[in-house]
Amino acid sequence: MKGSTKNRGQFPYTRMRRNRKSSSIRKLVQESTLKITDLIQPVFVIDGNNKTESITSMPGINRCSPDQLLNEAQELYNLGIQAIAIFPVIKKEKKSLNAEESFNKNGLVQNTIKLLKRNIPELTLITDVALDPYTTHGHDGILNQKNIIDNDLTNETLVKQALSHAVAGADIIAPSDMMDGRILRIREKLESHNFHDTIIMSYASKYASNYYGPFRDAIGSSDGEKIDKSTYQIDIHNTDEAISECELDLQEGADILLIKPGMPYLDIITAVKQTFGVPTFAYQVSGEYSMHCLAFEKGLLERDSTLLESLIAFKRAGADAILTYFAKEAAILLNG
Repeated sequence: MKGSTKNRGQFPYTRMRRNRKSSSIRKLVQESTLKITDLIQPVFVIDGNNKTESITSMPGINRCSPDQLLNEAQELYNLGIQAIAIFPVIKKEKKSLNAEESFNKNGLVQNTIKLLKRNIPELTLITDVALDPYTTHGHDGILNQKNIIDNDLTNETLVKQALSHAVAGADIIAPSDMMDGRILRIREKLESHNFHDTIIMSYASKYASNYYGPFRDAIGSSDGEKIDKSTYQIDIHNTDEAISECELDLQEGADILLIKPGMPYLDIITAVKQTFGVPTFAYQVSGEYSMHCLAFEKGLLERDSTLLESLIAFKRAGADAILTYFAKEAAILLNG
């Protein structure tokens, strides 16, 4: 039986420290390994040319115009990073109550996909399918006259958005909105338009977390106000609910499950991986990143080894890949 100590010798015959006595031996018996190909870099794209904007709440992370993002993407690919996740920063004048800009075939994300695919065709592009960057109120869905999100009406727009990304050349569609039934609707639309090989990575277990603040600042979806998304994101107290969400999304046609946030929800990553045995990704979100950066800045934690340790925790929990703002920095460290 795995883990059994039956028939093993007692001290001093069994000394656990023997397998820790040198770096080479520790590597030989290492259970979890972090590779560059496990890392996915989230990136923020803005309209314009030759533009780069720093994000105050996320030290070292920038918003980039498509041409500058192309340079960054090429650098990431040269480091060995195989995938990026694209998040748009939409101008206020293009936002609306119904988020029509989200499925504009010549929109910011759609044109960015085309540019990157022309120049770095082997780089895997993951695109966010959600309406919060495009709505004037910052919610992930369309509101009805009672200011309540209309789930099914929102799905209609999400389907249009997802298809526009697939047409532009996205490899992985990543619905992060947490509307009920949207995976099935998107899968049906992709199949009907012959996008049989387009992958759906569902944010199946996305919690109503406090760790998203810097991200909302980065994409300008909140204007500094806290937005309550608890009617569609998972209650932070629940595990079974997350498992049920994952099961439903797999039944509807998801190929990959994503858990968000990351480190505070390592137990969910493990539970999902053990329950379903499918590709399971994790997102080390903006709040996690910014907290680490603050600790590094204050000298409270050693930067290089700590950021790698934080990523190894995801692998140990069962994650197959990690979306992290540390991806580039981690790749440089892993390359030695």
